[in-house]
Amino acid sequence: MLESTQLTHLDKAGNARMVDISDKQVTTRVAVAEARVTMQATTLELVQQGGHKKGDVLAVARIAGIQAAKKCADLIPLCHPLALSSIGVDFELDAAGQQVLITATCKLSGQTGVEMEALTAASVAALTIYDMCKAVDKTMVIGGVRVLAKSGGKSGDWQIDG
Repeated sequence: MLESTQLTHLDKAGNARMVDISDKQVTTRVAVAEARVTMQATTLELVQQGGHKKGDVLAVARIAGIQAAKKCADLIPLCHPLALSSIGVDFELDAAGQQVLITATCKLSGQTGVEMEALTAASVAALTIYDMCKAVDKTMVIGGVRVLAKSGGKSGDWQIDG
């Protein structure tokens, strides 16, 4: 559900613009996002056991996600470059669902939110898992990329239901 009828990255003439945040309050802001990589059971076992010939898939994916959050403004047009104070990328292996659940948490004290950074971290971690495992599993699916929660700023706290 949209909270506003106005897209903030467009001016009155419909031109793209970076939002001016200079008058916004500095607050502690946190965002949590997730992504999922569904794969064959044998691929998940390989990831879990660390037996992949390319190395520790989850360790590499964690570093990739952290690096991606730091580079978000270079990747997504109109995002502000942010001095993130914390980036966490965590994994849950779900054998029943044959998937890796990725959770990315980004935090800072600043004038704009960190949802895009958390989404970028989760997405790039998922892409890295795909890249490292594609030789053994061409059926993998990346999905479920979404913001789970955010806090701080004028709009306050929010979290997804369920």
